[in-house]
Amino acid sequence: MSVDIDGITIRFFDQWLKGKASANAESPVRIFVMGTNQWRDEKEWPLPGTDFRRYYLHSRGRANSMYGDGVLSTEAPGAEPPDSFLYNPLDPVPTVGGGLCCYPGALQGGAFDQQAVEHRADVLVYSTEPLPEDLEVTGPIVATLYASSSAPDTDFTAKLVDVSECGTALNLTDGIIRARWRNSRTTPSMLTPGKVEEFKIDMWSTSNVFKKGHRIRLEISSSNFPRFDRNPNTGHEQFADPEIHPAMQTVMHDRTFASYITLPLIPTKR
Repeated sequence: MSVDIDGITIRFFDQWLKGKASANAESPVRIFVMGTNQWRDEKEWPLPGTDFRRYYLHSRGRANSMYGDGVLSTEAPGAEPPDSFLYNPLDPVPTVGGGLCCYPGALQGGAFDQQAVEHRADVLVYSTEPLPEDLEVTGPIVATLYASSSAPDTDFTAKLVDVSECGTALNLTDGIIRARWRNSRTTPSMLTPGKVEEFKIDMWSTSNVFKKGHRIRLEISSSNFPRFDRNPNTGHEQFADPEIHPAMQTVMHDRTFASYITLPLIPTKR
């Protein structure tokens, strides 16, 4: 089903900027559902009946890379060791696709296989078991991390991925948070090195049907460059000097600090 994007845009501006009534009333929400590759009209956002479900991080302390033991499930964690990785701003995790808009010649946006990224030890990888049936995820996505750093300021990133039965790992949506702005967008607050803090990562929104046999995957790291600038981990005024330090990052997932991603699940029949 093709969609006249230019026509929709012009009608929107005509209505809201020029006050013209549209002869063809648009649905207030129109989404493209990946997985089934269909456009769909909706009347509300988030969608009525959305089940905001927590998927918790699990591991035995070795979730590093796609070869690690990271697990994602709806079961809350118990006594589990944390995961750690070294974030080096001189060797950041490269941007591979995503919600990019403006310079396709230099950096192309969209869905790309993330397996090369997932080979890195500074990327924590958590995956569900193969899904027993199709599962639609449509709406806002938020990752809640309980983590610490050896640095006074650093970044944490999160990426939602759809993993096919053959292993192809396609990115859906992602987000980043700079530690100094974790509590306020206007008043910076530095970290106490080694102290566990809560980080809410806004991963924007998506709409995707994870097909039967696929896995839901969450990647956690501290860089996505050059889409986002690298955090030098110094805590100094941003962009004020060339000093750079590596940082040891620790992500918790136990009874006290249960890290998770909140997914908006859509019932099969609505």
